[in-house]
Amino acid sequence: MNLAARIEGIGLVGPGLADWSGARDALAGRGPFTSSPTVIPAPDALPATERRRAGKCVRLSLAAGLQAAASAGRSARDMGAVFASSTGDGENLHAICEALASDDRLLSPTRFHNSVHNAPSGYWGIATGSAHAADSLAAFDASFGAGLLEAFGRIAADPRLPVLLIAYDAPYPEPLNATRPIPDSFAVALALASPAHSDRGALVSLEGAREPPTTMDDEALEGLRRNIPAARSLPLLALLARGTPGRVVIEYLDGFPLEAQVGT
Repeated sequence: MNLAARIEGIGLVGPGLADWSGARDALAGRGPFTSSPTVIPAPDALPATERRRAGKCVRLSLAAGLQAAASAGRSARDMGAVFASSTGDGENLHAICEALASDDRLLSPTRFHNSVHNAPSGYWGIATGSAHAADSLAAFDASFGAGLLEAFGRIAADPRLPVLLIAYDAPYPEPLNATRPIPDSFAVALALASPAHSDRGALVSLEGAREPPTTMDDEALEGLRRNIPAARSLPLLALLARGTPGRVVIEYLDGFPLEAQVGT
């Protein structure tokens, strides 16, 4: 099966990377990259009640996904979605562990329903009104590659339905952070469409590779790529920012990296 898609739009929220339009020059090497703490936009697309309940990962994934859909000129309501995260909502899990280790082991309903890995996809459906399938997956450090493969597979299975890939990670509180350090929040979203139904955006094909993953030339950006699983997307984003054909190798499962070939 040929796995190929058009990337019609991109969303980005990360350290020193407030959005795709502002990050392109730094990623392409046309300007300096200056890291600064991630600022996550408020989830204005959610109703007030859900907005109060939304944790960091929900707000992070919504911001990137809606940015990508808008960049593609599409309504998120009319798109499928694939969510990928190595961490899930670490802050919420930490709070649950604290409660279970205390004398009062009662959990709030909000904590409980936010604890599942697919909570962001549920909030996504509320925010966008989309009734299309939204998958949620995790593959540790290979989560972005797994999400990319799943999203391209969705495009191949149903070429009529555009798909958003939303990959995100956020730090754990201590003491979990000591075991699984994530330096800051990061989310990337790709608005994908079948080449049979779209001629907008870069054409990307996906296949297996034999080489090690592509690294970033900038030391600070390479630090993000190594230390935040969702930032394994940075080499692909850098190639897309340059607007030139090429290829990058993306980390996937051990011994099975993915090669993304970018055309026009």
